[in-house]
Amino acid sequence: MQKTLSLRSLVRISRPINLLLIAFAQGMTAHFLIETTNQGLPVVQDYSLYLLVLATSLVTAGGYMINDYYDVKIDYINRPKDVVVGKGIKRRMILVLHSSLNFAAIGLGALVAPRIAALIFFAAILLWWYCNKLKRKPFIGNVAVAFLTGVSIYLIGYHYQKNELFVFTYALFAFFLNLIRELLKDIEDQQGDHLHGSQTLPIVLGFRKTKQVIYVIAMVFIGAIFTVTGLLNDPSLFIYFGVLGIPFSWFMWKIYRADRKEQFTQLSALAKALMLVGTLSMAFL
Repeated sequence: MQKTLSLRSLVRISRPINLLLIAFAQGMTAHFLIETTNQGLPVVQDYSLYLLVLATSLVTAGGYMINDYYDVKIDYINRPKDVVVGKGIKRRMILVLHSSLNFAAIGLGALVAPRIAALIFFAAILLWWYCNKLKRKPFIGNVAVAFLTGVSIYLIGYHYQKNELFVFTYALFAFFLNLIRELLKDIEDQQGDHLHGSQTLPIVLGFRKTKQVIYVIAMVFIGAIFTVTGLLNDPSLFIYFGVLGIPFSWFMWKIYRADRKEQFTQLSALAKALMLVGTLSMAFL
């Protein structure tokens, strides 16, 4: 008899590595960019920070679960070995877990502040809408999930109402890099997406034109980052992002050369590594 829920499948579907990366980015933002609360308390001693990080992690985990719920048929084509919905976890249990995690996240957000609870609620709705509808539309779904990635960083500055332009710079960095990563994943998954009627950008525009869209996004990304760092007038930040431009240029060259599924899988992982390196720069400011 099939198990309703197995621990191994629960771990796999909730993407713990991704959750840790989000929590790490939020923690770095708080420790290095915010430093203290408005009352002068070191931010790492403020319990509301940990509630906020936990709420973000829970709503993100719920998003991963409902994404796999809606994508199970596509995943059987694109990555059959990774499917857990209907195997290690029954489909109805996914819905229970998704709802429970979202309610818990909103409740934790309410303990922090009503406006944080409202943002968590908005994120939960947008994640569900993305998984149910937007993901299968050209570009808008990519923008939605990249936007939520940026919001997860900006949420720290918004909560503490301090250094918001500094935090916005990193939120912008996360948004653009994750937008590129989402388009790379769409190129990687276009076979299964096409068979199940999705209208992602690679299916609508084709493989080569989607890469051209990525080049345009990369140029806007570079312009936006240097514009904001110029407004901050912080030479160390300007220098760091300038140095980071070297591996980013290599990354874009790899995109230009890529034409096989496994290459786009590697590029997706590389984009995640670049986000981690960018986050680490907070320690040098």
